Amino acid sequence: MTALHGRAIVTVAASAGGLEPLRTLLAGLPADLPASVLVVLHIPATGGRTLPRILDRAGVLPAAAAVDGEPLRPGRVYVAPPDLHLLVVDGLVRTSRGPRQNGVRPSADPLFRSAALYGGPQTIGVVLSGTLDDAALGAATVEQRGGCVIVQDPDDAAYDSMPRCALAATQHPAIRPAGRIAELLTRLTREETEMPRSEPGADLEAEVRALLAGDPQITPWPRDYSGFTCPECGGPLYHAREHATGGYDCMVGHRWSPESLLEEQTSTVERAMWLAIRSLDERRRLTEGLAEAARSRGHPISAAHFQAASEEAALAADVIRGATSRMPPVTEEPVADQLTADQAGTGR
Repeated sequence: MTALHGRAIVTVAASAGGLEPLRTLLAGLPADLPASVLVVLHIPATGGRTLPRILDRAGVLPAAAAVDGEPLRPGRVYVAPPDLHLLVVDGLVRTSRGPRQNGVRPSADPLFRSAALYGGPQTIGVVLSGTLDDAALGAATVEQRGGCVIVQDPDDAAYDSMPRCALAATQHPAIRPAGRIAELLTRLTREETEMPRSEPGADLEAEVRALLAGDPQITPWPRDYSGFTCPECGGPLYHAREHATGGYDCMVGHRWSPESLLEEQTSTVERAMWLAIRSLDERRRLTEGLAEAARSRGHPISAAHFQAASEEAALAADVIRGATSRMPPVTEEPVADQLTADQAGTGR
């Protein structure tokens, strides 16, 4: 048996360069939209407090920071608060301080996957401009559970990595420039879709429950160790169940897509290199002082030993400095800079 329902849950993910297409999308949505809109925009844990006000001004739909436990209502925009994952559970908005996924919190994947779990074909996932590949797994889950996926045309996006990764992870996404997404979205929300009476995926349900419980430890079923360690907690990383995505999980619940893991490893290596430079500079200064003290006491052999150690430390620090200059740049444009510009009146 199946029941007919409209597509009543819209999830939207954006990151670097995503604020403007997000505004454009909201500006094109009608006041009588028969769906709830939930938004994740990658923002720093200490920023983004003004984002709901910015999005509230973007169109006719009221936008506000999501409040844990409030019911989903059509024609409303729910914005993920800073440092909290946004979820959909049994028709309610839920927030969670669960482990970061893809190195960020809020992350798009928990929102898309929880909405797909509880909404199934009623769910629409929208992926806008951004770097790396958060939302790719979530978009694939939305599609697998019968929902629709809309992706901003990569050629129209300021940063095309998130859209391209979402396209690679899905089979039948709709591709539109930012200015045409609202039109398609409005039409899809007014279409009835069959809601099959089927049991939800047990693994996905357990994942969402664990995020809400704040204890997302992963049961150590037989899994393949990846050979990598989690950049967040230092624990071993295992190949995720969704092998098609190439993702990784650690035992305490951090989840990494391949691109986000690579980016975080790059940042970790750079931090370690600067720490090494600082330690070597301190060693150089210390051994220089010891060499000078040995010379002043008439101990030339000790002075030469300490001087050689000082020169070795200086050379090693210079080598590492040269290597840091060749490190790949950080790919993510801080969304906080976009919000600050808007507050200063330079935004729309």
